[in-house]
Amino acid sequence: MEPRKTPLYDKHVAAGGRIVDFAGWWLPVQYVGILEEHRTVREHAGLFDVSHMGEIRVKGTSAFACLQKVLTNTLAGMNDGDVRYSPICYPTGGTVDDVLVYRFSTEEYWLVVNASNKDKDLTWIRENATEISLAIEDDSATTAEIALQGPASAGILSKIAGLAVAKLGYYEFAARIPLAGTEVLVSRTGYTGEDGFEIYCPAEASTAIWDVLLTVGRADGLQPAGLGCRDTLRFEAGMPLYGHELSADISPLEAGLSRFVSFDKGDFNGRDSLLRQREHGLKRKIVGFEMLERGVARAGYPVLKEGKEVGCVTSGTFAPTIGKNLGMALVNADIGPIGTKIEVEIREKPVGAQTISRPFYKRGK
Repeated sequence: MEPRKTPLYDKHVAAGGRIVDFAGWWLPVQYVGILEEHRTVREHAGLFDVSHMGEIRVKGTSAFACLQKVLTNTLAGMNDGDVRYSPICYPTGGTVDDVLVYRFSTEEYWLVVNASNKDKDLTWIRENATEISLAIEDDSATTAEIALQGPASAGILSKIAGLAVAKLGYYEFAARIPLAGTEVLVSRTGYTGEDGFEIYCPAEASTAIWDVLLTVGRADGLQPAGLGCRDTLRFEAGMPLYGHELSADISPLEAGLSRFVSFDKGDFNGRDSLLRQREHGLKRKIVGFEMLERGVARAGYPVLKEGKEVGCVTSGTFAPTIGKNLGMALVNADIGPIGTKIEVEIREKPVGAQTISRPFYKRGK
């Protein structure tokens, strides 16, 4: 099947973006270079097209109860305008997806899901929604998403959307914000480890919003950024990527996401399996590591300890902010403490490394 185009596709081509097939979409992996775009986001601001992401609306008197069953995290304690992160699990404890949940009211929520998982998520939620008083709608085709990320983001966005957006707290959102002649939803969220915003708008309005953001933000160093640096940014921040640190075979507990699993809320999909993992002890876990010898670890490379295979790399790359070759790996839980010497098998040759703490990068206050 031919990859799809986001509403901003022509903008990326005109700006010289290197277009690749990503999760069934034609998207820019870079414009001027991954390293330069990475540093621009860390130091100034970058603008990302993430319109390939899926949006699912769940509304009705049973919306809360349905999502409490589907999600591992709890929705209790959320207020209107709050955003919450949560994995979704199978009964086995493996991960269906990890999503953001936006609360409009006690009877209306919006889930932002990974592009490659959207159809699967929609089916899974519908299969778990036995209540008649519930509507589950796919808003993806009519919604575009633009991510404005970096320390200059609040200043840039407040120039054109008003100071109210700069006052949003982390993981809060505001709807019906006037921007470039339309109304948008703005949340203080992101996937880079930096301060930033995600802007959801009607698909047909996305090009005007993209243009005005770049025009207004140019003086503050704003540049378009591709998905290549989005991956290195999230990697440094220790954020999981579905299909790597999370999958149908990797549970949220193994991924180090226990704070997003609410055992106290009652029954939910995967609870029994996850509870057994917690009570009996994990057999595997995600760890961070740095290469001590020359080499870049890539996903799927075997991880060794004392010559014995103990796991495999889930993500690995050169981390521009840290200046080192780093990685994350799913390994035996008894591998040892931080600082344990390991090896990564690169082209059938063991290369020295050691475990280190995650995240690799935390932005300053």
